[in-house]
Amino acid sequence: MSGFGFRITDGHATRIEIKDALASDADLVWVHLSTNAEHAQSWLRNEAELQDYVVDALTATETRPRCEAIGDGAFLNLRGRSEETLDTTDLLASVRIWAVKGHVFSVTRKPLIAVAEVEKMVERGDVRDPGDLIAAFATAITTDLDPDVAGLGDQLDDCEEQLDAKRVFELRRTVSKVRVAAIGYKRFLNPQRAALEKLAALPGDWLADDDRLHLAAAADRAARMAEELESIRERSALIHETLTDLRAEQLDTRGLIISIAAMVFLPLTFLTGLYGMNVANLPYAQEPWAFDAICGICATLSAGVVIYFMQRHWFGR
Repeated sequence: MSGFGFRITDGHATRIEIKDALASDADLVWVHLSTNAEHAQSWLRNEAELQDYVVDALTATETRPRCEAIGDGAFLNLRGRSEETLDTTDLLASVRIWAVKGHVFSVTRKPLIAVAEVEKMVERGDVRDPGDLIAAFATAITTDLDPDVAGLGDQLDDCEEQLDAKRVFELRRTVSKVRVAAIGYKRFLNPQRAALEKLAALPGDWLADDDRLHLAAAADRAARMAEELESIRERSALIHETLTDLRAEQLDTRGLIISIAAMVFLPLTFLTGLYGMNVANLPYAQEPWAFDAICGICATLSAGVVIYFMQRHWFGR
């Protein structure tokens, strides 16, 4: 089982082994487990002696952002970006947190980028109690995710600037990827905002006023990102429709060119087919100038059809 622990006293953090975490006497003991469900369940149930419903919540396979008050503590599930490439239907990895006065247990199944930032904050002395630690997680997750959401909007801006019928397929692939990512992120950000707001409103002396302010700020940031993702999703749909129109216009133009070419060659085909028949008594078939005359008639017909289409402004549509 992999993970780490911290003992924090008066803002001073000391890294400790997981096996020594439970015996530590400090203002705050943080234990983070990065492992599969079976190993985490065994340690949390047998060593940490947490209640079964807390252990089940910390090690559940399928999770969504939520917050629940349980006794004197609170369970919080958050989602953030992972160091690994995740499935397109589940773009964010989860961190499950159980907090009571003096102790915080966190569990991740996939490596979470925000964990490293929270470690740095703990080592700098920015974390003194469970409320500080949870606020650090919420802030780190939203701070890490914000540039990624902004990057999706920038990609759409680039697509809008490069709208061209010649690049329809390339742009459609980009827009589709942005739209899928926006839907995947928004799926978790709305419940994450609600979870942070609920935690900030929970009673308990282990959450200080400044912790509640930080949680509320993280919730507001999550709400803003959710709104931006909704805007990105709508913009993606509009750009996709525009690209579809450009593609249809491109096909119409090509069809028009083919139709014009067919109209030019239709009378020529009739004339050459008529004189290509292997029958007797074709008019002027034996005259030496007949071939030149037919070629001249064909050229005249072609020029006449083209001039007619130009006067009707069929070209360039």
